[in-house]
Amino acid sequence: MLEDIRRVSRLALPVAIAELGWMAMTTVDTIMVGPLGPAAIGALGVSNSAFYSIAIFGMGLLLGLDTLVSQSHGAGDKADTHHSLAQGVYLAVAISIPLTIIFLYLPAIFRAFGINPQVSDLAELFVRTLTWSTLPLLLYGAFRRYLQGIGHVRPVMFVLVSANLVNWGANWLLIQGRWGFPALGVTGSALSTCLARVYMAAALLFFIWYFERDLGRFVRVPDPARLLKLLKLGLPAATQIMLEIGAFGAAAMLAGRLLPEALAAHQIALNCASISYMVPLGIASASAVLVGQAIGKKDAQLARRNGYTAMGLACAFMACSAIAFLVIPRPILSVYSNDAFVITLGVKLLAIAALFQLFDGMQTVATGALRGLGDTNLPMIVNFIGYWLFGLPVGYILCFRMGFGIAGLWWGLTFALIGISIVLLLAWQRKTQKLNAFDNPEIALGTSAQRL
Repeated sequence: MLEDIRRVSRLALPVAIAELGWMAMTTVDTIMVGPLGPAAIGALGVSNSAFYSIAIFGMGLLLGLDTLVSQSHGAGDKADTHHSLAQGVYLAVAISIPLTIIFLYLPAIFRAFGINPQVSDLAELFVRTLTWSTLPLLLYGAFRRYLQGIGHVRPVMFVLVSANLVNWGANWLLIQGRWGFPALGVTGSALSTCLARVYMAAALLFFIWYFERDLGRFVRVPDPARLLKLLKLGLPAATQIMLEIGAFGAAAMLAGRLLPEALAAHQIALNCASISYMVPLGIASASAVLVGQAIGKKDAQLARRNGYTAMGLACAFMACSAIAFLVIPRPILSVYSNDAFVITLGVKLLAIAALFQLFDGMQTVATGALRGLGDTNLPMIVNFIGYWLFGLPVGYILCFRMGFGIAGLWWGLTFALIGISIVLLLAWQRKTQKLNAFDNPEIALGTSAQRL
């Protein structure tokens, strides 16, 4: 048991820190535009929610690298891991083109949703600048998935942490104008994020070259068969993530119909919940890799233990997070804003967030573990039903029809999270029981790295 915890922790801890580093960039942006007022905070919330609801789909298409690279690495096939990375890069470049076009039209969507003009005008400035980070973001995603799949997670952690210094420094210079730089407001914050993402992609590429020392092997022509394998795994995973993030993005859009203070409280509380979510998200990535490597080694029992150990670690952390949201909500919220009304609303939202912490951690890690097995379809279906057919409609009714306000939206999403968590946990239990019923996990799964 202790050996299982150590094995999962060695991979999960750096990845979780990397996820926190990723989230910290949005947190720093939110804090540093805070002096510009609630409308600026709301603009970042709306813009980031809309941008990531779409960008996360492109990032999700690359999640097939988790399965292909980790299983090939577990089987000792280094050449195949290189081949998958090369095709991942081709896929990232191809995806960036339509996504960039879509992002340029997001401001029109803000207006169509009837978002408060004070917020939408600033959001347009932010998202038009952020659009130029699309290609570096996707390349970073491909490089990161490869490094994690072969077990090199410390460089990912280092790059994410150091990228925050790049983002913070550029924010300090550009938001209010220092050292002769122009005061660009929310546009300066978006430009800072773009610079940080270019740095992230370039730094991870350097680490791949440093560890492999044979970069020439990666220069390959596009392979339609391997690209199809990536899409077969990545498309359901991308859809699942888009459905989940999109649900919270839609909630932000709906919150945009309320007062700027309500939207600011929503954004701040969501940011707090997102920070805690980064740890199980990192553990989920580790579970996908460790389960995939165990499948590559044809060790079904190890795959099962890795998955359950990862879930236990996530639940332990999220229990601590829930306690913090209940016991010290005001000190947490005061980091973002000193507006009394915003903080009062935020306290209520953090109390709701405390309720869904365990379920959020469980469903996140279960999704990662299932991805390691090669199953990305079930989480997609469950998220669609849970969020879009149940959670959002219930939240809309509670918010706008029954007078619960912004808290109503959060209750709807909470009910969805509870249901999704239970279904995915039961699915993992059933699939791993089936896995252990066979001597060869490839027979139980009906798939392998070569036949995905």
